[in-house]
Amino acid sequence: MQSTDPHDATGQQHRTHSENTDQQQAVQRRSKTVDEIADAYADVADKLARWRQLDRFFAGRYRRRQFEHANGRVLDVACGTGRNFRYLPSSSEVVGIDISDGMLAHARDELDRLELDGTVHQMDAQTLEFPDDSFDTVVSSFSTCTFPDPVAALHEMERVCTPDGEILLLEHRRSDVAPLAWLQDWRAESHYEKNGCRLNHEPLETVEQVGLPIENASTAFFGLVTAIDAVPR
Repeated sequence: MQSTDPHDATGQQHRTHSENTDQQQAVQRRSKTVDEIADAYADVADKLARWRQLDRFFAGRYRRRQFEHANGRVLDVACGTGRNFRYLPSSSEVVGIDISDGMLAHARDELDRLELDGTVHQMDAQTLEFPDDSFDTVVSSFSTCTFPDPVAALHEMERVCTPDGEILLLEHRRSDVAPLAWLQDWRAESHYEKNGCRLNHEPLETVEQVGLPIENASTAFFGLVTAIDAVPR
């Protein structure tokens, strides 16, 4: 017989919330090293490159909306296979960095295919090898979930961005839809162990933790996608 005691329902909700929190904290406690992240993405670089058309179908509209007005000298942090490149203005000078040389091989091909003025370099996002104020715009997509120390990476993005520049992020996050959020929480730890990606992280909280002034933030696709426009302090 089903209980009608409201305290039972409240207790169940509390236990579910606690379990989800525990799963998120477990992923946060176990942070892969930079070398482990590089190895993980080296293993899937060719596969991700083959999924280029699929990415355009699902994420292309969000990439275009977020990055089509990037101007001047643009740094694409954790550029991967170069999926953002086609959505940047053709007048921009593009510099892409990524920790995985396997991913960068495809990014170089993408620059050539698009005939863009740009270069790519193997580099750790947490210790960028550029002087202060080197770029007019810094962009990054679906990346803060993978950085061992996302706060350090965002500080570096701020450092290399000119004082009057922009930092444009496109990230995934924990959904606003309860069943999807539950699935993300349930898969979070195993997904991170396999892919080095935190399924249920909250990028807006990370940006706020860094202290970057946020000019605009929006969510889409059941709350799974977040676009953040920030500026250096």
